[in-house]
Amino acid sequence: MSGKRKGLGRATVHDVAKLAGVSSITVSRYFKQPEIVSEALRDRIAEAVAALDYLPNHAAGGLASTRGRVVAMVIPNISGPIFANTIQSFSDELNQHGYQLLLASSYFSMEKEESAVRAFLGWSPAALVLTSQYHSEGTERLIAKAAMPVVETWDYVPERKPVQVGFSHVEVGRQSVEYLHGKGYKRIAYVQNSLIGDLSALDRRDGYISRMNEYGLEPWVFVPTQADPFEAGRQAVNSLLLRQRPAEAIVFANDNLAAGGMLAGLRAGKRFPEDCAIFGFGNYAFSEMLLPSLTTIRSPAREIGEVAALRVLQALGEVPADGPVQHLNLLDCELIARESA
Repeated sequence: MSGKRKGLGRATVHDVAKLAGVSSITVSRYFKQPEIVSEALRDRIAEAVAALDYLPNHAAGGLASTRGRVVAMVIPNISGPIFANTIQSFSDELNQHGYQLLLASSYFSMEKEESAVRAFLGWSPAALVLTSQYHSEGTERLIAKAAMPVVETWDYVPERKPVQVGFSHVEVGRQSVEYLHGKGYKRIAYVQNSLIGDLSALDRRDGYISRMNEYGLEPWVFVPTQADPFEAGRQAVNSLLLRQRPAEAIVFANDNLAAGGMLAGLRAGKRFPEDCAIFGFGNYAFSEMLLPSLTTIRSPAREIGEVAALRVLQALGEVPADGPVQHLNLLDCELIARESA
């Protein structure tokens, strides 16, 4: 008989122990009391866990009766304003059908996301919801084997196996250039997110580059070294506007960066958009209140949560599926023209 649990295809604690060359008790201690296991044994067990994609079955204990009514979600940043509406609308839809949301933050780290996914799958949730198409190899293996619905949000790559609910970040980057070019700007720069793990912002950068090339304009990408978004925005404006041929317009990866750049420019005596147009992404709550108000793109954050919850509930048989729905998962972003560009 195979060492994997019948019907689930999951490795057991005994499989891990055999591969690591230790007892099953030692593996159990590794998860429950790692401090009493030697570093050498911890390393061997960790390697075996990764090799087998082992998931400890947390639901085997007292919470087993509730595991079927929990949906797990991993978000890049719980404290960030851009994901708040997705979380709230997703949770609201689930609650109407008696499901609860289990939430974790990866803070744009693939390693932290994989750790959260491993922990969540150990509780056997009813469904798993992730953000974007970008994951570690370990996470890709876990979601490929997951015996539950998996939905990816904030991106739209329909050829991937998990259900996609979101939009094209590449198209957002292209749209920003189209708008600014239509206003007569030629020297248009793009400022990346200072968070290295924000790969969706790099997709928007790629869209910006492709549209600039199509217009016969030279792409101009600035990569901040400051971690704080307001400091990164200040750094970008100070660099891009102090050159001999300064930028005529700047596309920022998000509204936080744009606000930091614009405030720093205003303190230095710059005028927007007279000296330079400023363009953001996200339509954060403060964007309309800035002086000048910020031209930006509103992402369909609330709609993403609502549609993702609907897809989960349909997969679980809680609500009917009305014919082909995949094409309805591609949502629209809205360009909001204000005073800064």
